[in-house]
Amino acid sequence: MTNYKTVRLILGDQLNPSHSWFKHKDNDTLYLIAELKQETNYVKHHVQKLCAFFSAMANFASALKEAGFNVIHLTLDETHGDSNLPGLLTRIATQYNCSAIEYQYPDEFRLKQQLNNFKKKSAFNINAVDTEHFLLQFEQINERFTKNKHATMEHFYRAMRKQYNILMDGAKPQGGKWNYDSNNRNKFSKSDLADIPVPKMFDNDVSSIISRLNKHNVSYFGEIKDELLQWPTTRKQAIDCLEYFCKNLLSRFGQFQDAMTDQCNHNTSLYHSRLSFALNAKLLQPLYVIKRVINEYEQNPQQITISQVEGFTRQILGWREYVRAIYWVNMPDYANKNQLDAKQKMPHYFWNGDTKMNCLSHALTQSLETAYAHHIQRLIVIGNFCLLTGINPNEVDNWYLGVYIDAIEWVEMPNTRGMSQFADDGIIATKPYSASGNYINKMSDYCKNCRYDVKQKIGDNACPLNSLYWHFMDEHRDKLQSNPRIGMVYKNWDKQSSDLQTQTLEQAKHHIKNIDSL
Repeated sequence: MTNYKTVRLILGDQLNPSHSWFKHKDNDTLYLIAELKQETNYVKHHVQKLCAFFSAMANFASALKEAGFNVIHLTLDETHGDSNLPGLLTRIATQYNCSAIEYQYPDEFRLKQQLNNFKKKSAFNINAVDTEHFLLQFEQINERFTKNKHATMEHFYRAMRKQYNILMDGAKPQGGKWNYDSNNRNKFSKSDLADIPVPKMFDNDVSSIISRLNKHNVSYFGEIKDELLQWPTTRKQAIDCLEYFCKNLLSRFGQFQDAMTDQCNHNTSLYHSRLSFALNAKLLQPLYVIKRVINEYEQNPQQITISQVEGFTRQILGWREYVRAIYWVNMPDYANKNQLDAKQKMPHYFWNGDTKMNCLSHALTQSLETAYAHHIQRLIVIGNFCLLTGINPNEVDNWYLGVYIDAIEWVEMPNTRGMSQFADDGIIATKPYSASGNYINKMSDYCKNCRYDVKQKIGDNACPLNSLYWHFMDEHRDKLQSNPRIGMVYKNWDKQSSDLQTQTLEQAKHHIKNIDSL
């Protein structure tokens, strides 16, 4: 057996081929990529999420080996006796007579804490380096953000645009505006639905991974058809997905990025790129993706407008970098925030989609079948329902973290606990993203095929979201009524008769008490 001086750990979301670790080869260095039971059970995961990470890890290990690096790739079969990550590192370093261990800074607090503790106690020489992925350097987070203080994403986004000279004309934004969101709120017409292309998908055989999950009693949920994973798990597949997005979807991405439908079974991701897993696993660099999209826009100005490309850029350069900073500057306290004191249990249909509310049923079923839903489905359908019914944010966090293929805690928690559940004392959102059925009807066709009537507030046929919305606003009036962004809501509520108010609140209380029957 060959001995090495250093073992370098590569986590499942650190599959970055551009990292400086790979600029040159060192025969004294061994790279370790490993499936580990610890990483399968900190929450219950969707089977596609587990398969995606394990498949991408195996593919990355193979690519490194082909490039001439010394790599050991361990599956659950080889790590079943390792109770945790420090134990695995100690075993491998000892086995190969290594004196040093190196790792890239983890992007989840639990892993950073675990490895920091290991570093303090271990007899090995342990060193950590940057992942070299994000556009906001880790050491800059505390310079730009303050713990427990609201930071406006738009201000941050504009600063990042200037810093990286993205969509800029000198000191001014291209097109004369920083934000084209007002152009990007269209609803699908029938002809629009017919024009949506099929998505770029793959047939990655993950049957051996599923067999290992079952063999080692890994608990999971969700579906995977024919044991074939349709998400990109290699850099080449990720680039193919990016190219497909640029050529076939970008021209209408911004226009329909908030739209929802239950009438497009051939493409549940609509005009979205399907790149979030590849980005979060670091198979793709964010600046590479942004520049490729902008190049497509510059080459095809007749087909692609500024609002399409700006909307896409804002998601990556703005929102993605922003939520990561919010996460790190506020952890670990952020994980316990629950300013609305939400305590309700999550209803059973979050695990099977079996609810009479069509919007919720469709978004949940799609999530369970594909491990994916776009941001408005996550925020205004599923998240809004959890907010209005007072679901405990711990349960909401765990569900979102488990179900979505792109969910890593740094991106999931601020989006869920902060943006969606308004549990973080306004660190992210200046108002709760609460909505009645009217907003969902405005942005989708869900209400047309629903058992409930979106125009009714009370009665057996009334959309539950309508009464739940007013109950939420009434229950939290002391906290919310002084908010200038929603003051008009209370004026509208106060104009209603006391009888209608009472009936509305009683209906909502009945729904909450009988939440499993909705």
